[in-house]
Amino acid sequence: MKAYVLHGINDIRYEDVEKPLPSADEALIKVMAAGICGSDIPRIYKNGAHVHPIIPGHEFSGKVESVGDKNNEYLVGKRVGVFPLIPCNNCEQCRDKRYEMCRNYNYLGSRCDGAFAEYVRVPVWNLIEVPEAVSFEEAAMLEPFSVAAHAMRAMIDSNTDRETSILVWGAGTIGLMLVILLKSEGFNNIYCVTNKDFQKEILINAIGIDSEHVFLTSDNNIKSFKGANICFECVGKNETLSLVINYALPSGKIMLVGNPASNMSLSRDTYWKILRNQLTIKGTWNSSFTKEKNDDWNYALDKLFSNSMPTDVLISHKYNLDALKDGFELMRDKTENYIKCMYCANI
Repeated sequence: MKAYVLHGINDIRYEDVEKPLPSADEALIKVMAAGICGSDIPRIYKNGAHVHPIIPGHEFSGKVESVGDKNNEYLVGKRVGVFPLIPCNNCEQCRDKRYEMCRNYNYLGSRCDGAFAEYVRVPVWNLIEVPEAVSFEEAAMLEPFSVAAHAMRAMIDSNTDRETSILVWGAGTIGLMLVILLKSEGFNNIYCVTNKDFQKEILINAIGIDSEHVFLTSDNNIKSFKGANICFECVGKNETLSLVINYALPSGKIMLVGNPASNMSLSRDTYWKILRNQLTIKGTWNSSFTKEKNDDWNYALDKLFSNSMPTDVLISHKYNLDALKDGFELMRDKTENYIKCMYCANI
């Protein structure tokens, strides 16, 4: 089969490799759609993966081609999304079904072969069946949507006042998905900050955020923003973290979502704001996948199935598999505006 194999830092090759065979607890998935995550770009070009050679890619969907155990043959032909974290099932976190915090996990696309290929083998446990009403492209976004849902659900619940003021700082893929999910939950008092004009246009014209609630970091009118009760930092930079802390209202809650771009530190004055405003700051990573109806993946799938969210606007670039490297390079070099670049088998 054809696959993108990362042999080392800045050494990714599109080449022929052996088609994998599923073991007893695994299924072989024909990849139908695979999104390029922002984390894939430094993995490929700057930092490398945990092991080499490796096939990257962890945001994907597909069809079950075959299984390693005849007891699982009912899965063959099923349309599926795939939770990319493979838990150890032995640590305390796994015993509590908090698999996203497993201490000894494996991970598709960074620790073992992933989905930038025609086929990938995955544990049967990691599969979630996808209904026909959800496209393969939408199903490939289950992973980032679930990450956004995990962050949101840690901050709000059914008892949260829908008029609560909410700030989302950063309008990359996760930030935009977070805003979409918040709107789907009935929140309208949402404020967004971005540094890109095209993201501002998407927030206003495609997602429906009030134009007076969307700020460019270069806008003078951001000075009129009084702050929010709940804040999401989706950038992962020192300066944005400090600004979010500054805009959190007294007794406010802050969720740190963005992966850190560098070492993080706080000034004395910023630290004082946390103390004097009695802020609650939490961190999030990954998403809950327990195969129960209340986990983040089933929540995100239900949202996609309801067709209540503007998902088409999120996929900015689609590629055949042999052209997917163009997507890697576009995201690396930022030669065009993009949101989600994706391999789509059906184009």
